[in-house]
Amino acid sequence: MRRAFYRRRMPSASFQLRQPSSVTLIAGPTASGKSALALGMARETGAVIINADSQQLYADLRILTARPSIEDERQADHRLYGMADATEVWSVGRWLRASAPLIKAADIERRPILIVGGTGLYFTALLQGLVNLPDIDDDERKAAETIYDHDGEEAVRRLLREDGAQDKIAPGDRQRLVRALSVLRATGRTLTAWQADTRPAIDLTGCRKIITGGDRRTLYERCEKRVDLMIDGGALDEVARLLRRELPPTLPVMKAVGVREFGEYLTGKTTLEQASQAVRQATRRYIKRQLTWMRARMADWDCVEVAGSDVSR
Repeated sequence: MRRAFYRRRMPSASFQLRQPSSVTLIAGPTASGKSALALGMARETGAVIINADSQQLYADLRILTARPSIEDERQADHRLYGMADATEVWSVGRWLRASAPLIKAADIERRPILIVGGTGLYFTALLQGLVNLPDIDDDERKAAETIYDHDGEEAVRRLLREDGAQDKIAPGDRQRLVRALSVLRATGRTLTAWQADTRPAIDLTGCRKIITGGDRRTLYERCEKRVDLMIDGGALDEVARLLRRELPPTLPVMKAVGVREFGEYLTGKTTLEQASQAVRQATRRYIKRQLTWMRARMADWDCVEVAGSDVSR
């Protein structure tokens, strides 16, 4: 990642909330120190820490997802961590509905609020809201797909000519064009019109926005060390317990980095070294995707590198 993206390097103790009831958003890629930063701030200010990481919602994988430890949770008030069962499916909308009342309650109590995680869509939904589209039935989706496949992409774009969103859809992006057409057919309104009605669930005007991180090589080095710490800390036992539940592989928790890779070792398909290397590689790819997202959508956030960051957080 370009060095300019992280404009400042500070220890976590340097950060102070600006006012007693202020909200601070802390995003960052895996192993960038965001959890350690949040814990230090919460100890100093009494802040409530609210999870914005899609995998840390689940109770089954504390170690594999680098969720705050039991000791961390004793030191500060953590919410939405490890409260979902592996059988549950949490969408962005469900997270937003769960986090909004927690934020409002903490604000009423005049407590500082730290919203912390690596799931970019959660922060986008929090700041911009979600499009409140009605359900689009399968018949409309199939009809839109038929038009695309039979008449071609240009025909679909002509049908969407009043929808400015079509100009932002890349050539050949069948999925997004079909979705826009199905919305128009089902509701009589363009997708752009629906998006224009979107409002944030909570007014976060003036909130502080921080991205933690460092250069990509440093993050990769940290993730290398983190995999070894996870194995020593019991990640294999976590995965074994999860596999014994024989859950569908399509569930979000089953897609967490490390579940499939360590599962193949536990079932005798690979060696532990091969599984560990696969986890490292998958983590590096995930970090790369996170950095790409943040560079594109969080350019106006304060970008910092947390000095002495603990690789386990």
